[in-house]
Amino acid sequence: MKRTPDAAAVTSLPRAPQDEAQSRVRHYIVTMGIRVVCFILMVTIQPYGWYTWVFGIAAAVLPYIAVVFANAGDDSVEVPVESPVQELTGARPAEPSAAKASDAVITIQETPAPSRVEHPGAETAS
Repeated sequence: MKRTPDAAAVTSLPRAPQDEAQSRVRHYIVTMGIRVVCFILMVTIQPYGWYTWVFGIAAAVLPYIAVVFANAGDDSVEVPVESPVQELTGARPAEPSAAKASDAVITIQETPAPSRVEHPGAETAS
């Protein structure tokens, strides 16, 4: 049996680009939602104090963090490739005996039919 060391197992392949993009958009929306909540809390909570500054700084910094994480993607993390080749142990299957009539292979070949175009009004030689 010939082994192919370059083949990768399906389990070690990276995520599909569409799934990765959806995950990044979801993280971006959650981070921006937290930013909106921080902005609302900064404006509505009375009396103003040190926590007002915390909410304000969070509302100002979270867009940067959201964009950086959304653009990072999974390509920044290296995924180790697993080899799909495994040694099989156990008895080998019996060698096939002479081909049976039911195991015969039937091959069908088709050839194009010759095109025969007859023009109306054309006389045929007889």
